[in-house]
Amino acid sequence: MKAASGAQPSLTRATLTLLGGGALAQLLPLLLGPFIARLFTPEAFGLYTQFATVAAALAVAASLRYEQALPLARSDDEARALLALALRLLLAAVLLGVPLGWALHALGALPLAVLLAPALATAGLLQVLMLWANRAQRFGALATSRVLHYGGAAALQLVLGWALWRGAASGAEGAWALALAPLLAQLLACGGLWRPAPAGGWRALLVPASAALRTQMRTVARQQRDFALINTPHALLGLLQDALAVALLVAWSGEAAAGVWGLALRYLKAPATLVGGAVSQALYPRLAAARADDARRLVRRLMALLGALALGLMALLLLAGPWLFERVFGPPWREAGELARALAPYIAAHFVAAPLAVVTMAWRAQRWAFRLALLGQLALLAALALGLRQGGLLGGAWAVSAVMLPYFGWYFWRLAGWRDIPSPPGVPPREGAP
Repeated sequence: MKAASGAQPSLTRATLTLLGGGALAQLLPLLLGPFIARLFTPEAFGLYTQFATVAAALAVAASLRYEQALPLARSDDEARALLALALRLLLAAVLLGVPLGWALHALGALPLAVLLAPALATAGLLQVLMLWANRAQRFGALATSRVLHYGGAAALQLVLGWALWRGAASGAEGAWALALAPLLAQLLACGGLWRPAPAGGWRALLVPASAALRTQMRTVARQQRDFALINTPHALLGLLQDALAVALLVAWSGEAAAGVWGLALRYLKAPATLVGGAVSQALYPRLAAARADDARRLVRRLMALLGALALGLMALLLLAGPWLFERVFGPPWREAGELARALAPYIAAHFVAAPLAVVTMAWRAQRWAFRLALLGQLALLAALALGLRQGGLLGGAWAVSAVMLPYFGWYFWRLAGWRDIPSPPGVPPREGAP
């Protein structure tokens, strides 16, 4: 099912294809955002944010991340078993989402409970199909899917807001439209990712499994259990870190400071989201198929290129961050530019690190990556808390940069010299490889 080695697109071409789709996918929500904000009240956005936060956290674990192992599968039969396992786990999560949604709603933790199960279904299915297409190296389809997903969600929110209310949609009546639009967009994004079909077709995969397929699913579940036991908690911790950071900001500096922090990070991390998503999707299957020394060389070259771009980004923020934010968002947001200046070293390091998450998955080093990420998240929160106490919002930002820059430096140094890199199936390591 993987593309033949002679037909593989270059990393540069694959990255540019995904980057083009990602740029459009990021641009559309940013351009349409001001118009959407005029169609829905802050109360509607607040309810939608609560729902989206819970749904995103649950969707991360819907398939226990087994779909992330698809590019690593050594054969089409193994990939088919992983796909069948991921889809069955997703179905179980969707069924569980119905009573869970209403239980969370009864506790006051989840508005729009009726949409939780559909949200898990669409988000989980899209993630599985994206990794299936990634294994086939269908980068054009992946780029189109990103545009339909992110751009389509914003466009549908705009259309629903205009068609139904034409302004000031409030409370739950507005929030359900804000939440429904991404679900419909995710379904649209799935449309071009069904090919190539697994051996025997999708119907054969989804009907009650044969004894042979059940045996294969149990085997791959054991072989790739790190995705369930390590990668899933790793992903959840990232969401928890963001929630705790906002809670700290509200507790120490008030809701306005949390708003400034949120807007600054949304735009500062946009380049990492755009470039990181494109590079990682193109890099993952290549690392899975590369010899150890070739894989190490590829990662080193990538870090050097991303590092050069990150230095330019950091210089821009240090020199002109406040001026840029004031020009783009208006004088009230100059403080966000000051925050951007303080976070510049951290943002630069994050820009380099964002695409490298797939490296430890390809190199079977998820346990090490999880332990390191846990340490980094604790360090970030501790630095933020101490900085807020000593120097307010800017003190917290400078403290985060001071702590996270050496942390990321250690991470890059370890990856650049990583020795225990698994060879692709049937390919012995080269003699004398470092």
